[in-house]
Amino acid sequence: MTSEDGAAGLAALSICESLVIAMVEKGLLTAEEARGALEDAAAAHLRQETPGPVRHHQELAAQFIERLAMQVDAAGQVDGGQVDGGHINGGHINRD
Repeated sequence: MTSEDGAAGLAALSICESLVIAMVEKGLLTAEEARGALEDAAAAHLRQETPGPVRHHQELAAQFIERLAMQVDAAGQVDGGQVDGGHINGGHINRD
């Protein structure tokens, strides 16, 4: 994986994290619904039958998705599903 690929992956992860948390904050999804969708995505990566190195990437992808699911849970618990004026990063709420 090139550094450009890694940067693209980080950007995609940040965008998805922001969108999922925003949907929970706006009430478009409950934290439970978002978590369920993320758990399904993680499970899809783990069901992939792939050889060694590619399998490792699938497992890492599932771990990133599971971390995002924990952050969504945190978003759903703050102010009853609302995070006023902040975003969640690494499980911590950063107030802007």
